[in-house]
Order: sequence, then C-alpha cells, then structure tokens
Amino acid sequence: MLRWRIIIGTVLVSLLLGLCWLDAHATRPGIYLFPLAIALCVLATGELIRLFRAIGHTPQSRAVHTSTLLVVLAASVPIAWQMPPTDFSVGKLGFLAGGLIAGLVVNVVAEMLRYQQSGKTIMNIALASFAVLYLGGLLGFLVQLRLLPVDGDVSRGGMLALFSMIAVVKFTDIGAYFAGRTWGKHKMAPVLSPGKTWEGAAGGLVLAVATALFCLGPMARMMGVASSHEGLTWLAGSVGYGVVVGLAGMLGDLAESLLKRDAGVKDSSDWLPGFGGVLDLLDSLLVAGPAAYLMWVSGWVGP
Repeated sequence: MLRWRIIIGTVLVSLLLGLCWLDAHATRPGIYLFPLAIALCVLATGELIRLFRAIGHTPQSRAVHTSTLLVVLAASVPIAWQMPPTDFSVGKLGFLAGGLIAGLVVNVVAEMLRYQQSGKTIMNIALASFAVLYLGGLLGFLVQLRLLPVDGDVSRGGMLALFSMIAVVKFTDIGAYFAGRTWGKHKMAPVLSPGKTWEGAAGGLVLAVATALFCLGPMARMMGVASSHEGLTWLAGSVGYGVVVGLAGMLGDLAESLLKRDAGVKDSSDWLPGFGGVLDLLDSLLVAGPAAYLMWVSGWVGP
C-alpha cells in the first residue's frame, strides 16, 4: 500500500506542480487551475452523495451537483472579471457568498418540486445544504486563496498563498504518518480514527512549521514576493501559520473520518489505490483553506 501511495502521490504532485507553473505564468491567474477545481467539485460531490445514500438518505443528486458547482463557479468569477468597477462593493468574497445562497435555494426548490410524502424532506435539505457548505463553500475558499493579491501581485502572490497552504497540509500528513508509525502510542480518537496518535500529530506539526518557514522564506524570495515582516515578527508569523494550517488540516481529516465512520465505509471511493477517493485527498485542504485565507488577509503572514 505504501508503494502505491508513493507512486500515485508522485504522479499527482508532478501534475499539480505543472498546473501551478502554468497558472503562475498565465495572463489570467487561476485559469489553468479552474478546470481542476471544477473536476474536484463534481467528483467529490458524487462521493459525498454516496456516503449519504449508504445511511439511507437520498437528496436529489442533480440538485446537489448543481448547487456545489454553482458555488465554485461563483467564487471563480474574478478569474474572468479581473477589473470590476471601482464602486463595486461586493468584493471577491461576495461572489462566494452569493453562490452559497444560490446553492441553498437550488436544493430547497428541488425538494419542493419532488415532494410527495412527509418525513424525508427536512433531512434531504439538511444534507444537501451541508454539501453546499462543506464542498462548495470550502472549495470556494481555495479558489479565493489563489486569487489573493499578495503584495499587489495575484500571479505570484496568490500562487504562493495557495501553494504554501497545500504544502503545509500535505507535509503535516506525511509527518504525522511517519511519526505515528515510529513513536505512536497514545490514540487521538480511538473510535473515530484508530490510526491517529498524539505523537503522530506532534510530528506532523513539527514538519508543518518547517514547511511554513521554507514556503514563507526561501520560496517567497525565489518567487519575488516581498514581505514587510522581518526577524522575530516573520518567525512568529511563519510558525503560527504552520501550526494553525496544520491543525486545521488535521481537523479536516477527522471531519471526513466522522462522515465515513457514520456511513460505515473505509474510503470515500477506491479509484486511487493507497489514497481512496477525491474526498480523501481534499479532506484536510477543505478546512485548512479558510484558515490560511484568514491568516493572509489579516496580515499575519505576507506583506
């Protein structure tokens, strides 16, 4: 299994790096990563619906797919519309918020149109709304992170914001995996996720901080993204970024474990040997994305 994880992981990382390089040099930032976001949204939504059906709930599949996709499309509007009028007060997050509202409305209307008997509609709407927020909303934050104008530069600055978040999260997973295998004794969540240990979590956070220091230091300088933070201020910001994003990634992992445990399945799907499905790849990123976004826009890291 580890062999498959290494092989498939290497292929996925190579493809992602290639897309990131193309996107960083594109005239419209986000244009090359946009199809990837759409594909991930569609596949992950299908997996989430299967989890719902595994426990006997049947929200309308087309409506759920439409609503989650609508949120990601709304969040991606700034890719095409780069220069809105100066008096345009909605802002980039306004598109995401509008998409969330529209997605919720789509699911309510869909249940209205197919309503025949009592007892199921409330649960179907609740699950569909969860899909909109969990997949559409959190994926939308990943799009917003890519479009973040760090140091006034979306092409390189936004790419640094997105890539640093992904790197911190994935190296947290790697650190937790190997530290847990080597020193893990105390279970973090014995029933929910028996394989996770406190020792593994500590190892993951150590590697998360090291990754954040590299991304916000040498990598940022190589990409030409300046930072107003220096010395201890930069160090505190980078360490805090690694800890917060790393912890958020762990929370995202446990959140998906909760969904799978409730549905009685090990993986969201089995099309990626050693990894599971798209949800298993995205789980940590979905929660870490908003955390990273808030740290960038608040000035904790970056200019």
